[in-house]
Amino acid sequence: MNNHTLLDLDQTAALIRAGKVLSLAGDEALLAQLPAGHWIAGTIPYFIAGDGGTESRDRVFVTELTTANAATVDIRRYTTDTIHRIAIDAPENGYTILILPAMSAIHAEFANHARDYEQMFLKPVIGWVAGTHLSELGEIAPKACDGRTGELLAEVAVALHVPLPPSLSATIHILNLFRPDPAADVITFPEDGFSATACHVNGQPALFADYLAERRINTRHPLVADYHGAHINTSYREIDRDAKTVRFYAPVFAGIEYRQAAPVGDYVREFDALATSGHGKAQFACNCILNYLYGELRGRKTGDLRGPATFGEIGYQLLNQTLVYLDVQHLD
Repeated sequence: MNNHTLLDLDQTAALIRAGKVLSLAGDEALLAQLPAGHWIAGTIPYFIAGDGGTESRDRVFVTELTTANAATVDIRRYTTDTIHRIAIDAPENGYTILILPAMSAIHAEFANHARDYEQMFLKPVIGWVAGTHLSELGEIAPKACDGRTGELLAEVAVALHVPLPPSLSATIHILNLFRPDPAADVITFPEDGFSATACHVNGQPALFADYLAERRINTRHPLVADYHGAHINTSYREIDRDAKTVRFYAPVFAGIEYRQAAPVGDYVREFDALATSGHGKAQFACNCILNYLYGELRGRKTGDLRGPATFGEIGYQLLNQTLVYLDVQHLD
């Protein structure tokens, strides 16, 4: 079996009963029927599978963590009071897969503060933000699932800590199609948050919603900031014209300089170009639901990197409109 694939309920349950260590994604009704075992999961019906992008409510996307030992993995739950320990609890050599339920308090806590958590960026923490079918957005709460009990959790994150032997090493890779447009205006915001009303454009005060409308900004392309050489996206969620408020899928931060992203051509061709350097056999991968939608990825592949199409990606901190994956390699 390919270790990244869509399976039906019985096939997934058989792997769990066989003692496999799994990261799962699927519809809430399916996840609720799975037996207890060494797995974590999140709710989502969108995937990049072997045949390309697809939507399914009757299959589970199964990632078998072939380098994980069921006897040594550690599954933990995190609340807003304990999530700051995520990297402290992570193995000294290994990796952590973290799943956050979207639009929850712990989602906001991690998004706003993960970059300041102790030991963050010193250990590989990768993962994703669970979601719902887009037709149910705001009606059904996204959930993470603790496979030890099968409990589905709307306000709690779950993590799978995977220790590795000294002969192996884990590395996170972030594929980001977007770069700041050097000709675009410099945008700054007075406050941190998932929404913004006021901003400064090239140092001049403005209402951000009005600015976007007047400049006819394509909000399918995110804002991009340069964090010490790393390009980090902040994607647009919606614009409330009446309230003059712009809402995002990740927070903006006060004092950080943002520019609108430069246009992207064909998503699949661009992702293939980014991945041609060779990524080995990825243990885990996920892509963004916005890439799935805006890149029209249904039925189209992004190389051989497969996984859920998510409401946000985690590569140490919360990311938007990226593809993240984890390699585990033998040390020379």
